[in-house]
Amino acid sequence: MPLRHFDWVALVKSVLPRGLLGRSLLILVTPLVLLQLVSAYIFFGTHWDVVTRRLAAGLAGDVATVADLMRAFPGADNRALIFATVGWPTGLQFSLEEGGILDRTGALKQSTELEDAVSGYSLEGNLLGALAERMDRPVLIDTVSREREVEIQVQLPEGVLKVLASRKRLYSPTTTIFVLWMVGTSLLLFGIATIFMRNQVRAVRRLAAAADSFGKGRDVPNFKPEGAAEVRQAAAAFALMRDRIKRQVGQRTEMLAGVSHDLRTPLTRMKLQLAMMDGVDGVLELLEDVADMERMVEGYLAFARGEGSEPVTKIELVALLDDVVGKLRREGGVIDLHCEQDLPLQCRPHALSRCLMNLIGNAVRYGKHVAVRAGHRGDGIEVTVDDDGPGIPAEKREAVFKAFVRLEGSRNLKTGGVGLGLTIARDVVRAHGGELLLEDSPLGGLRVRLRLPH
Repeated sequence: MPLRHFDWVALVKSVLPRGLLGRSLLILVTPLVLLQLVSAYIFFGTHWDVVTRRLAAGLAGDVATVADLMRAFPGADNRALIFATVGWPTGLQFSLEEGGILDRTGALKQSTELEDAVSGYSLEGNLLGALAERMDRPVLIDTVSREREVEIQVQLPEGVLKVLASRKRLYSPTTTIFVLWMVGTSLLLFGIATIFMRNQVRAVRRLAAAADSFGKGRDVPNFKPEGAAEVRQAAAAFALMRDRIKRQVGQRTEMLAGVSHDLRTPLTRMKLQLAMMDGVDGVLELLEDVADMERMVEGYLAFARGEGSEPVTKIELVALLDDVVGKLRREGGVIDLHCEQDLPLQCRPHALSRCLMNLIGNAVRYGKHVAVRAGHRGDGIEVTVDDDGPGIPAEKREAVFKAFVRLEGSRNLKTGGVGLGLTIARDVVRAHGGELLLEDSPLGGLRVRLRLPH
């Protein structure tokens, strides 16, 4: 069954290199190969054909001359003189099998099928054609019996004239020289192209590595533009973007620090005033409201701040999970923790701790039993948090990541918080170059899947 068009396209795409270096070399090598093929075709179709035909014609002319001299000057003495006179300058060896008769005519071929297919002819065919033009005699050409010589047998009235000719008389050394030059220059150009393209690709890879590190929240202080003009332009644009983002984050952090101070000051005065009103009806309720307001302010500020100023350090994720789970267990949570050994991670520890505290704390709040698993998955680390609570409907799982969105309709902070826990968690995870997903849990509730790169 023939493949359809898109199957051929998919097949070609699967064979083509995926990297920039491989594709660039393919772009350079493909025209080079085509040029070499065209050159080879022209060479074998014109130069090689013309040269070999002329060589065959020259050899056939020498043989025809000897046959004509033998007919003009018969006799054994004259024949020996003719063989010696013509053989020495031409490099041919002549002999006569008196009374001999050829048992076959044509050629015992040795040329390859590739030679015939490329050039459209053979050495034997050229020589037979040249001999037929110069002498109308039965001829046998043997290119098989001897390694370095070609034997030509011509039927004459006196017998069979045998001629031994060196293969060099029929073969032009320019073929070998042409092939060597063609292959040699191709390899040289390919090597030079590989060296230059590797240098250009190295600059692109460094730019990609810098962008990846910055996307994971890591600083790239030593990055500088290099490579071709276009790559330098992209690197310069990346550097400007990085500086703008860092400047905006710094300005936001400074602004929020002022907001935090301005909001906490009146709340502190309110707490002091309420503390001095001990015994007055409604004071306890007001104190609870003030405490709720403080928690709300802390939640808003944590969301906006995003822990962006914390430096990235290498930690052991197992120890961090043990610490977070230990705190929640002391508060009464039933948590089953299972981690693989050796889970090193480059991260902002406090930000990631806050993220895990939110995720596991939500599971403890809504479920009776919580299972936390962590281990290597592919080229990163994966943490899953499963609970047996009510879960979240699939159509609402993306909405809960939006700021201040709560599935619980009341404004009671004890039952639903302020609607920033999952938002902060996803913000922290994405700042580390990872992803946070909500799925169905095998325990019957909600599964939170946290993926982080190494």
